[in-house]
Amino acid sequence: MRIFRPLTSVLALFLATFVCSASCKSDSVSREPIEVDLNKTLTNAMSDSVGMEGLDMKVRGYMNTWGLKGVSLAIMRNDSLLYAKGYGWADEAQGIKMEPSNILRLASVSKLVTAASIMLLQERGKLSLADTVFGPHGILNDEAYTKAIKNKLYFNITVEDLLRHKGGFGPRGMDPMFSTRGIMIKNGLSKPPTNKELIPLVLKYEPIFEPGASQSYSNFGFMLLGQIIEKVTGENYEDFVRENLLIPAGCYDFHIANNYYKERYPGEVRYYVPANSKPVPEYNNSGKNVTRCYGGNDIRALGAAGAWVASVPELARFVASIDGNPIVRDVINSLSVIDMIEYIDKDTFSLGWNDTNPETGWQRTGSFSGTNALIRYYPDGECWILVSNTSTWKGHALSRETTALFNDLREKYSSKLPTRDLFKK
Repeated sequence: MRIFRPLTSVLALFLATFVCSASCKSDSVSREPIEVDLNKTLTNAMSDSVGMEGLDMKVRGYMNTWGLKGVSLAIMRNDSLLYAKGYGWADEAQGIKMEPSNILRLASVSKLVTAASIMLLQERGKLSLADTVFGPHGILNDEAYTKAIKNKLYFNITVEDLLRHKGGFGPRGMDPMFSTRGIMIKNGLSKPPTNKELIPLVLKYEPIFEPGASQSYSNFGFMLLGQIIEKVTGENYEDFVRENLLIPAGCYDFHIANNYYKERYPGEVRYYVPANSKPVPEYNNSGKNVTRCYGGNDIRALGAAGAWVASVPELARFVASIDGNPIVRDVINSLSVIDMIEYIDKDTFSLGWNDTNPETGWQRTGSFSGTNALIRYYPDGECWILVSNTSTWKGHALSRETTALFNDLREKYSSKLPTRDLFKK
């Protein structure tokens, strides 16, 4: 069953109280770069001076509990950045402490960027959420994909299905985006397949369920959205998103991640795994054993599904640019914002967000080896974001513990946060 709904009166009321009514915001989209370059201006000293020692102690206690080497925290209210601070180590071996300007892997928080990019392309008439993905009339109508498909149910997949994890892809013993070495062995490949080469290798199998009829979280489905963006724009995914979405939002230091420490970007942190983690075979079947967060998986190939790196303040700026609040002009129009935050039910993913329940707010999580990330945007307009450079044995379930930390800190310190906006000079 497809989900295409007009704005309901209930959603209109929610949008009015949660951010702003559709009538209070302009559909015009800023394409000019924002003046303040956050990663060149923000320092820990700016938040050290505002008397939040109790909050700092709580964050450090949380880090000790979960063995986190470093975290970066940003707190935003009504599109104003109130607090931005790094804790612990960005790179312990190099003696570099975490600052708000350090960039970190965002894992599946990247899906929010991809979803907003799809909405922008729909606004420009380049595609529709109702467009089919595969088959002779699909966006990805490449002959190699069409020939690989044995079950024509794949021809029914829509762009919206991929956004809502309803494409028919799901667990079949392995996630294709985290199983490169296994796929190489199974298909007799001497080198890792590109994403274009991976697609027919997956499509030759039966779908797990009828597209649109159920849902199963799928990194592969979001990788396909990246391919769709490239197909309809004729541009590289990273280049298009940076130039058309991120830079207009004032987010200058977003990049697609590389796989190894030696390939890190300026200001990028070192990643850590739990102390008892053992080396794993390198993703490219080289025969070497590596630390899982550096070569255990092909992070760069995740692309649209989970490969962005950014600082947490710039991530907050991006959220402010897609939230419907007029304080920071959005890079997508109000109808796209409404579509992304529409809450259907607890069993249906929102567009880009994990969940947009009006009672609890919006949530976006991300995790894989070496990182955990959480965005919580609360109904009162306060947004808390924390990203770490360390993974734990809890994996993605750590987001529940981080949510509990946020709730505790909000109760004790929201009223004590400074009145200012670090987004501005």
